Amino acid sequence: MTLAIVVLLVLIAALGVPLFVVLGAGSLIATHAAGLDPAVMLVEMLRLTSSPNLMAIPLFTLAGVTLARGGAPQRLVQLFNAGFGWMPGGLAIVALTVCAFFTAFSGASGVTILALGGLLYPMLVGENYSKRFSLGLLTASGSLGLLFPPSLAVLLYGIVAGVSIEQLFTAGIVPGTILLVMLALYAMVTSHRIGIPRHVFSFTALVAAARAGFWDILLPVGIIGGLLGGYVTVTEAASCAAAWALLLETVIHRRLSTRAVYYEVFRETCVLVGSLLIILGIALGLTNLLIDAQIPMKMLSLLEQDVHSQLQFLLLLNIFLLVVGCVMDIFSATMVIVPLILPLALHFGVDPVHLGIIFLANLEIGYLTPPVGINLFLASQRFREPILSLFRAALPFLFIMLVWLALVTYVPSLSLWWREI
Repeated sequence: MTLAIVVLLVLIAALGVPLFVVLGAGSLIATHAAGLDPAVMLVEMLRLTSSPNLMAIPLFTLAGVTLARGGAPQRLVQLFNAGFGWMPGGLAIVALTVCAFFTAFSGASGVTILALGGLLYPMLVGENYSKRFSLGLLTASGSLGLLFPPSLAVLLYGIVAGVSIEQLFTAGIVPGTILLVMLALYAMVTSHRIGIPRHVFSFTALVAAARAGFWDILLPVGIIGGLLGGYVTVTEAASCAAAWALLLETVIHRRLSTRAVYYEVFRETCVLVGSLLIILGIALGLTNLLIDAQIPMKMLSLLEQDVHSQLQFLLLLNIFLLVVGCVMDIFSATMVIVPLILPLALHFGVDPVHLGIIFLANLEIGYLTPPVGINLFLASQRFREPILSLFRAALPFLFIMLVWLALVTYVPSLSLWWREI
C-alpha cells in the first residue's frame, strides 16, 4: 500500500502537478499512517512566519526582478567588457563574471540565461568562439553566483538549517571566487588555443561604461561590505537593495517609467516569492513529520554500520547530493534534504556552515545534469538547441566544477577562512 502511494505521488508530480500539492498530500498521508497529529505541519508553518530572515526573500527577489527589467544586464556587460575585454579570453571572462553577478540577484530562477543569453551568445560567436564552447559557457554560467550575496539559495539554507545567514554569505565568497577563477583560466586557455584576437584597452570606453554602470556596481559592493562588516542584518541589506534598485531604475536610469511596467515588476516578484514560500511552508511541515518519525536517527544508525570516518561520510554525501541534483531543483532539495542530512553531518563532525557550502556546490552542479537540470531546459528554450547537445557542450565546465567540488569538500578552510582571522 505504501509503495503504491509513493509511486502514485511520483507519477502525479511527473505529470506536472504543483510540487506543494504533492508534498502536502504525501505529508498528510504519512501523518495519518504514523498516527500523528496533522498539527505538526502547522507548527512548522507558524515557525516559518516568525523567522527574522523571512522578509529578505521577497525583498531580494524584488531587487533582482527590478534590475533585470531596468536594463542592468546590458550596462554590466558593457562595464565588464571595457574592463576585462582586453585580456586573453576577455569576452568569455566577461560572460562568466556578469552571469555570476546577475545569478546572485536573480535567485537562481533561470533569469540569468534568459536575460543574458540572447545578448552574450551573438557576441561570443562574433568573436570567433565556437558554437559549442559558447553554448557550454552560457549554460554553465547560469548558476555561478549561487554562493555570492544575496543568493536566495543561501537564504533558504540558512532558514531551514537554522544557521547564521551572515556566516554563510561570508563562507561562500572564497569558494565562489575560486570557481570563477578556474573557469576563467579555462576560457583563457581555450581562447589562446583557437587564436581569439585580443582587444586594445580603451580608457575612454572604460570611463563611459563606468559612468553608465557605476550605480549598478555600488549595489553588490554595498551589500557585501555591509554584511561582512556587520553594519546591517540580512533583512536590512535586503530592504536597502530593493529600495536602491527601485531608485536606480526609476530616478537615475528612468527605465521604470509607467504604471504597466511597475505592475509587471511586482507581479513577477509576487509569483516567484509566492511559489517559493508555499513550497517552503509545506516542506517544513514534512520536515517536522520526518523528525517526529525519527527518520534522521534511523538513517544515522544505518550509516554507523558501514561509515566510520568523516572522509567516508563526505564522499557518500557528495554522491548522494549529485544524484539529488539530477532529479530535484535546488529550492525543493534544500527544504526536503537538508533536515535529513544535517543531524548526520553533525554526528560526523562536519560544521553546519561548511555543510551548507558543500550542499549548495553540489546543487549548483545539478543545474547542468539531466534529467531535471534547469539550466539545460532554459538554455534549450533560449538557444533552440537539443538538451543533449547542450549537456555535451557543458561537459568541460562540468568537469572543472567537479574538481572544484572536491576542493570545497575536503579543504574546509576554504569555507571557514573567516574563523581563522
